[in-house]
Amino acid sequence: MAEDLLKDLNPFDIFDAEAARLDRFFSGLDDAGRRRPSRCAGWSVQDVLAHLAGEEEYNHACLDGEVEELTSRLTVEGVSGYNDFNEWSVRLRRELPVENVLAEWRTKNGETRRRMRALGRDALIDTMAGPYPVGLQTFHYDSEYATHADDVGAPVSDEEAEGRTLWRVAVGRFVLDEQGADVQVEQTAEQIWVCADGVTATLSYPQFVNATVGRLPAGDGADPRIVAALRCLA
Repeated sequence: MAEDLLKDLNPFDIFDAEAARLDRFFSGLDDAGRRRPSRCAGWSVQDVLAHLAGEEEYNHACLDGEVEELTSRLTVEGVSGYNDFNEWSVRLRRELPVENVLAEWRTKNGETRRRMRALGRDALIDTMAGPYPVGLQTFHYDSEYATHADDVGAPVSDEEAEGRTLWRVAVGRFVLDEQGADVQVEQTAEQIWVCADGVTATLSYPQFVNATVGRLPAGDGADPRIVAALRCLA
């Protein structure tokens, strides 16, 4: 079973670690650092923080069983779809003092992490896709936070880099299977073999992770069909 890929990982500990990384990073930025472009097209580093703060509205709606109510409220605001919601969340906070946005995100995310951990892996919460296990939803959040930490250049120590890459490989493989992606993936001790649309490729672990979150640089030379088939977490 694909879920076996995740059985030895603790999604809540990972969530705490990635949130702490982002908190340290955002807390230490000066004005120039906040305004620096991120890896997200069109967003500054500060915009990524605004996005994370805005996402908590959805995270809390999931926990409160109010996703439908949130969707209705956003429709009134003229917001439809995930990308539209992201841009709207950033626009709302772009002119606010960064200290206020950081405090909003820190407080709301802290509540999200506490409540998710208290519910446990097997509990179900409301999501846009319907009821979904808390543990698996947390793994999605883990990937989101790790991706955005990389987007803004938050430091990763040498001691944690390998383990962080390994859990991200496992989450990517799980989500590809969960989504029924038309791609074959085989993991060896050092690399990932991929086959999609009759094309094969051998990727390093970091390349595979970047492909699953839509961050594989064009200069890496991977076939576009492989890149498209692997994108599952962004």
